[in-house]
Amino acid sequence: MRLVSILICLTACAAAADAFAGEWPQILGPSRNGVAVDESLSHDWPANGPPRVWERKVGSGLAGVAVAGGKAILFHREGDREVVEALDATTGRALWKADFPTSYRASFVDDDGPRCVPVIHEGSVYVFGAQGGLRALELNTGETRWGRETHKEFGAQEGYFGAGSTPIVVAGRLIVNVGGARTGAGMVAFDLKDGQTLWQAVDDQASYSSPVAYVPNGIVHLICITRLNVVSLDPFTGKVRFQFPFGQRGPTVNGANPVVVGGRLFLTASYGVGAVFAQFGSDSAKTLWTSDDILSSQYTTPIALDGMLYGIDGRQDLGVAELRCIDPAKREVKWSRPEFGYATLILADGKLLAMKSDGELVVVRPDPEKYVELARAQLVPGTARALPALAEGLFYVRDEKVLRCLDLRARE
Repeated sequence: MRLVSILICLTACAAAADAFAGEWPQILGPSRNGVAVDESLSHDWPANGPPRVWERKVGSGLAGVAVAGGKAILFHREGDREVVEALDATTGRALWKADFPTSYRASFVDDDGPRCVPVIHEGSVYVFGAQGGLRALELNTGETRWGRETHKEFGAQEGYFGAGSTPIVVAGRLIVNVGGARTGAGMVAFDLKDGQTLWQAVDDQASYSSPVAYVPNGIVHLICITRLNVVSLDPFTGKVRFQFPFGQRGPTVNGANPVVVGGRLFLTASYGVGAVFAQFGSDSAKTLWTSDDILSSQYTTPIALDGMLYGIDGRQDLGVAELRCIDPAKREVKWSRPEFGYATLILADGKLLAMKSDGELVVVRPDPEKYVELARAQLVPGTARALPALAEGLFYVRDEKVLRCLDLRARE
């Protein structure tokens, strides 16, 4: 049975991108790497930017939308309720709405809404609220299937900004960076059907980085960045494959997801933490280099393409950030665009979509030799900290007040 389960997991991981071609079912897309599948985009826009398909007001929150099955799932806060809404992805029409109580109060920022992108998987929607409320809902109806109050149950702290690590479905489990350090529940796996605890592992607090799955040589690695470590777990059992320090104590945050490039592991953070490039082993990892001068990103996950990494070096809150292309194998900055501004990134149709936090979208050709800008347009008036989504050529972006759907589809 174990071998069968591993083969199923391998097949699922390999097929994930194809299964969700043209969709955006979770944080950073089908494979959690910021790469959109089967998209055909245009950057030849009118003077006022790409056409607006629809828009609607939103409550507080920093969670981007997830899009699958013709539905865009919005997770935000209205009053004292965390609200999950299904919208028709092409028209914005409301399809259903579910809400849950919250008393979360932000300490370090002025936003008190949820931070985590919803996860759409096999007819269900999974959301993780700012106070650790984990919910499973029916995708078609919004009916709540089960819920867990993870912070209360596992003794987790809210952290600087509330819970902010999006769960992952792997090996038939919903795995969450809960952060129950005192109860050995840094990472917890839940049964998809009923929410029962399947395993818990590591004595770590949570981060704002979301876990990813990687399968080298038939071995399934669940790679998680916690508050102060990076850890690889067996997703079936929670057994630690390897672990090493990453992060610093004090007012620091690990926000970017782990990235696999050329079969190696790249980690990045700001706040003086810097970047780490490591070689995988079946039950170990060897650090190849560390640096705070190559690519130190506050929360943007870099995009891997042809052995290069495209990412943002710097911090949004300090107003100093630049777009860079680096060669991690050579530990080299290929080029840098100073004063670019902070942005989150999507790779689609051979184009890099840089959604800047000031509401402007910049389209760049990912060239390892030089910066090549193709187009730019202001999409929202406010601060766009939530991750954007791209599905069937429609680009979804929100600021503090509005969610907009823009048409980036190529014209015949």
